[in-house]
This record gives sequence, C-alpha cells and structure tokens, in this order.
Amino acid sequence: MSFKGILSRYFNPGNRDDGAMDHHTMDRSTKSYMEEEVIKIKDEDVEVVLDNEEAINKKFSGENTLAKYAELGKIMILMLKDVKNRVYKEVPWFTIATAALALLYVLNPFDLIPDFIPGIGYIDDVAILGISIGWIQTDLHKYLDWKINEGKDI
Repeated sequence: MSFKGILSRYFNPGNRDDGAMDHHTMDRSTKSYMEEEVIKIKDEDVEVVLDNEEAINKKFSGENTLAKYAELGKIMILMLKDVKNRVYKEVPWFTIATAALALLYVLNPFDLIPDFIPGIGYIDDVAILGISIGWIQTDLHKYLDWKINEGKDI
C-alpha cells in the first residue's frame, strides 16, 4: 500500500464520508474519545488553552509537525481569543469546545502516544486535530471570512 493510502486510513481531510475512519481500531477509539470528551469542555478549559498559547504554538513549530495543522491550530487559538473577547460571536459552543479539546490534547505531552517519542510522538496529536478540524471546518471558514470582511489580520 502506498504512503498516501496508509495516511488515508488515519486521516480524513475535508471530512469525507468514505468510510476510511471506520476501518481501523485506533481511528474508532480516537473518534470515540473525542465524542466523549468534547461534551465535558467548560469555560475554564478554554482559559487553559488561551493561557498556554505560547506552549501550544511551540509544539506546532516543532520540526515533527505538519505545517497545515500548525496553521489551523493557530487559527483555532485566534478564534477562541476573539470569542472570549466578545469580538466574534457567530460560533456555537460545540465549535469552541472542540477547538479547546483539540488544543488541550496537543498541549498535553503525555497523551496516547507521548510527544517525546521520536518520529511517532505527534501522530495522535495530528489525528485529534484532523478529527476536530473535520467537525468544525465550516465554522473555521466562517471565522476566516469574518476576519477578512472586518479587515483584520490573520
């Protein structure tokens, strides 16, 4: 199987419903974990994300991460800041909770696959970000459109 084929079993860009996520046990357990945990997110969790923005950005800037996910993570932080500051109000709580959960997961160095393991430590972080982005992609696009229409820097 090609590298792209292997990756497509773990990542589902654009939230395509091609069944790829359902063929692998890790994917099901990761998605189940996300579904169980996202409903537990509270305002305090969003505060933890915002208070740790620098640490999260540092993890994104590491050589082992994918640039696409780093940029999307930064956009999620910007959106959370604008929501907290009541500058941007057009976002459902599910989107806020999903972004906060994904970023808290990235922040945690001792997650499913500890980040300090060379080569594979960020696989679970990218999987969580990928699932999260798939869930909130439309709201992220709306947020970016709003930023552009307001003439604000991204």
